[in-house]
Amino acid sequence: MIRAQRRIAVIGVPIDLGSGLRGVDVGPSALRCAGLVPRLRALGHEVLDMGNLAAPVAESAEEGLATARFAAALADVCCEVRIRVREAIERGMTPLLLGGDHSLAIGSLAGLLDRRPDARVLWLDAHGDLNTPETTPSGNVHGMPLAVALGEAPALFPGLDWHRRGIAPERVVLVGVRSLDPGERERIRRLGLRVYTIADVDRLGIYEVMQRALDYLKAPPDSLHVSLDLDVVDPLHAPGVGTPVSGGMTIREAHLALEMIAQTNLMASLEVVEVNAFRDQENRTGQLATDLVLSAFGKTIL
Repeated sequence: MIRAQRRIAVIGVPIDLGSGLRGVDVGPSALRCAGLVPRLRALGHEVLDMGNLAAPVAESAEEGLATARFAAALADVCCEVRIRVREAIERGMTPLLLGGDHSLAIGSLAGLLDRRPDARVLWLDAHGDLNTPETTPSGNVHGMPLAVALGEAPALFPGLDWHRRGIAPERVVLVGVRSLDPGERERIRRLGLRVYTIADVDRLGIYEVMQRALDYLKAPPDSLHVSLDLDVVDPLHAPGVGTPVSGGMTIREAHLALEMIAQTNLMASLEVVEVNAFRDQENRTGQLATDLVLSAFGKTIL
């Protein structure tokens, strides 16, 4: 298949307020240091690196409620993310967001829905990110973005319009999940969310899981949002993440998942999150994240 040549807008979002742990704010630098932009250009894509958004650090922000820590500061950043994503799509570009913690998805999905109301979401993550302030065990917002996008936390982030719209559950698929809190399990059952756990990957193989996920979503052209949390990969291969969970995907399973996404030519936006440079070993996880992005944009062995 001929690789689709794209115009890519690289947007760094160096936030760690949602994670309760320093280090993921350096994630955008980790991918850039691994040669992300020139390697994308070598694939034939036009790439505009828009630099990093301004983001506060914990020491300069109000923590607020213990059940949604730093929500007000995160809302400001996510509003800017929304604008940048929306503008990139209006210019015919594919937003590529470099995190930063996973709370940035609250802004990226809002921006995508502004221009792609039929958006579908493929969530590659060890976790569900389906907590709300009522169910969270930590108060960390990076465990809530998918719940927010599904309209399950309408009081959070009112400036991003989640109180009046949400993504329908049948337009979301999670892949690689292996760590869920009790409230997340209940929400999955109640909403009827399609979730492929790592046990499903073991049983069926990643090719079959991804085929089923993509078939289920039935994404129209330029409507698929891919949210890649590096902790979906086993920490043996991706040690530099904030919330590692053993028993994750292998490197080849992760690559195949992204390669299959590239083959659809349906991807509207991609975010790569939770690369924690402070916990990494010689930028192994930053390098892997970069390699996976390249797979998502069409790099193959031959």
